[in-house]
Amino acid sequence: MIMAPFIFPFAWMVLSSFKSEADVVAIPPKLIFSPTLANYFKIFTAPNLDRYFINSVVVGLGSSLAALLLGLPAAFSIARFRQQRLSLAILLARIIPAMSVLLPWFVWFNILDLIDTYPAVILAQLSFTLPLTIWIMISFFEDFPRELEDAALIDGCSLSDCFIRVVLPISVPGIVVAFLLSFIFSWNNYLISAIVGGADTKTLPVIAYSQIGYYQTDIGAMAASGIVLTLPVLILTFFVQRYVVRGLAFGALKA
Repeated sequence: MIMAPFIFPFAWMVLSSFKSEADVVAIPPKLIFSPTLANYFKIFTAPNLDRYFINSVVVGLGSSLAALLLGLPAAFSIARFRQQRLSLAILLARIIPAMSVLLPWFVWFNILDLIDTYPAVILAQLSFTLPLTIWIMISFFEDFPRELEDAALIDGCSLSDCFIRVVLPISVPGIVVAFLLSFIFSWNNYLISAIVGGADTKTLPVIAYSQIGYYQTDIGAMAASGIVLTLPVLILTFFVQRYVVRGLAFGALKA
């Protein structure tokens, strides 16, 4: 019963993706119907599907890896030196409305002639994935045993060496969780691609929104595109689930 609010919308999307146009809008809703693959055929024959997929992978990996590169040292510093005010600033950056950040980005990218380029989309994504990564990793680094750091420092390691050789290897589960959540955010985001992207950098969510017309919305094709968009993330989560479970438990159990 607890999972019902989460499972029901996804189950309904799966059923709708196999319904014909008449069945998907039928009232009352049909639970017994003749399944069709027409919606999936429409999605997989959409023009530039391969281009959208490549763009999603490049932007997702680029923004997530950049968030880790910048966010891990920042989170470690905040956690180790108890920089509470900076931690609060990161939280505020995380909850700022997206449009208030994207409009300045659009103006600057337009001036620099970077609209519809990978760097522009990745930097815009980084405005959201970086605070998310830092906020997640702060809790992991706060729970990290200080004794291990002190032992490494006594053995002659500098603070940076201690961070790279001791802290990061033990924090791999948390890093995987931060990367996965950042990647999912980037993978599913449509607004950023629509504002600072263009024909060459549009991502997969464009397919779902393209089913919304002025006079009619193709609900079945939209549901099918939602399944296509969700499957890569589900497959990725399946392969790293061992690290995700360890990462989620890391904050609750002291090492």
